[in-house]
Amino acid sequence: MIDVSSTAIPVHVALIMDGNGRWAKARGKPTIAGHRAGAETARRITERAAQLGVKYLTLYTFSSENWLRQKSWVDDLMGLIRWYLKNELKSLLKNGVRLRVIGQRDLLPPDIQTLIEQAEKQTEDNSTITVILALSYGSRQELTQAAKSIAHKIAEGTLHADDVTPEIVEQHLYTAGIPDPDLLIRTSGELRLSNYLLWQMAYTEFVFSQTLWPDFTTDEFDQALETYHRRQRRYGL
Repeated sequence: MIDVSSTAIPVHVALIMDGNGRWAKARGKPTIAGHRAGAETARRITERAAQLGVKYLTLYTFSSENWLRQKSWVDDLMGLIRWYLKNELKSLLKNGVRLRVIGQRDLLPPDIQTLIEQAEKQTEDNSTITVILALSYGSRQELTQAAKSIAHKIAEGTLHADDVTPEIVEQHLYTAGIPDPDLLIRTSGELRLSNYLLWQMAYTEFVFSQTLWPDFTTDEFDQALETYHRRQRRYGL
């Protein structure tokens, strides 16, 4: 078990929670059953991350590309997200969880947008851990939006092109004010980023697990942090 007193606990862990559909299919269940089981896993991992001292946990919940899937699948996922936002608020408050959502909110159903705003407002003073849901999120879309915002400021004369730096770009991302992930964990054996936090993960350490997300345990989470602990981060130096 990882030493919770270790100074090598990552500040920010990003997760790609992959394998929910395959988990359900292997058990003869509808896909949404896998996502419900995955939501329970997310709760357990969040609790463990907070216990270990991780300060930010970003969960890839629904990608920009997911909108292209079957309407019934999208509707099921929106229903689960709606349920989470309505029913988990008391638990978030009790456990000191601050909730943030990044992504193209305007594409979400209006009632979900309202629930997000309410949950963010009510948890904004919590400080044990910040859970960031990447919802209707795509990194290329994020970078495109940042570029547009910067271009508008240059056109207006409030920003000079020569003053655009990486720091300026970061200020226009959904994740402005959030430290870059130290560690990415992706489950289910897939070995790609899938348009997730491409700018932010320039120097992130990657750990890939063969386990389908609903079966991912706190022990495996600890093992991923142990792997991170053993790595030497050089940042190109």
